[in-house]
Amino acid sequence: MSNNEYLLFYTAVACYAGASILYLGYLLSRNSLLGDIATGVTIVGLIANTATLGLRMYIAGHAPFSNMYEYSTSFAWGIILIYLFAEFKYKYKVMGAFVVPVGLLLIASTDMLGISKETRPLMPDLQSNWLTAHVVVAIFAYGAYAFSFGLAIMYFIKDSLVKSRSRGILNEHLPSAELLDELSYRFIVFAFPLMSLVIITGAIWAEFAWGRYWSWDPKETWSLITWLVYSAYLHARLTYGWKGHKAAALAIIGFATVLFTYFGVNMVLPGLHSYA
Repeated sequence: MSNNEYLLFYTAVACYAGASILYLGYLLSRNSLLGDIATGVTIVGLIANTATLGLRMYIAGHAPFSNMYEYSTSFAWGIILIYLFAEFKYKYKVMGAFVVPVGLLLIASTDMLGISKETRPLMPDLQSNWLTAHVVVAIFAYGAYAFSFGLAIMYFIKDSLVKSRSRGILNEHLPSAELLDELSYRFIVFAFPLMSLVIITGAIWAEFAWGRYWSWDPKETWSLITWLVYSAYLHARLTYGWKGHKAAALAIIGFATVLFTYFGVNMVLPGLHSYA
């Protein structure tokens, strides 16, 4: 890792950490200035995150998708980008207190888990445009799933506060449970076809790399499990009218499978996709 990349990477980490604290302060105080500062700091973090990826791409000579450090930095970028889009579209800055920390934990995981940040030569299996398409689509799918996860957590908190008839700032500041449920659903609807493309492009890449479309590799299996969980979410909602607690619980379970597909497979289960 070059000195410039080091500086950019930790600028992004610091900004996401600062923004997480500021969004929490905004959530608990209703101080609009804190919310505006939090948004500004998040934008600076996204710019630094983008520059980190761009510099890594320039130095390495390939897309930054060759190891867990590059994946983590890319997925954090996707989460924050999706979040900022949602904030500007729906005008609910309180969502930042639940979503930005997810991006922070993902990018900071490279330090917490001792993942190497050094540039490595691109393995032959990774020298494919299908891999680039596979990971780019995954970045946006996982970013939207992370956002729906944050909203599901907010839903449970809001519902609990309403049932307890709380008159505190937190209850007043959070959007209605019905809106949180609807927004979570919208982002899962957005992410689901992208997740389908993740599996399709991954299968095509696997055929080029290993001569077969599907081998029941742990990451392939867990990607399929993730797809099935979100399929169940959409089927239950559209067919049986699942909303509220059941839908929020499935959104949380779904994102748990996303995290295991990423961390669990790479660090626990050996397979063709383990490049840590």
